[in-house]
Amino acid sequence: MDEAARPDVILDVVFEEGLLYLALRNIGSRPALRVETEFRRALVGLGGTKEVSALPLFRRVDFLAPGREIRTLLDSAPSWFRRRQATKIAARLTYADAEGERYETDVRHDLAVYREVAYVTRKE
Repeated sequence: MDEAARPDVILDVVFEEGLLYLALRNIGSRPALRVETEFRRALVGLGGTKEVSALPLFRRVDFLAPGREIRTLLDSAPSWFRRRQATKIAARLTYADAEGERYETDVRHDLAVYREVAYVTRKE
């Protein structure tokens, strides 16, 4: 199979208006099957109320179409840094293509880059 014609799943960190999100994305050109995410350590977000890394989203997604993403809120940046959560996130993603070929992707993020990013909060 052409190396470019395969699923390619990543875990991204998205920073928007002071909020930190985790986004599971298939940036490849084919569907990813049986996507599993294993975090090196637990991520407790939402103001310290929820182990976000334990969500079913990260245990297993049976089908992730090409170009698709599933995003969940991790925490607000002020809450994350005020609670002195670890800034380094590491995870291993495993998934397969339709032919059963297995793939692994290791990702690392350092949330410290967002600590002093300026943003505007909006009143609705």
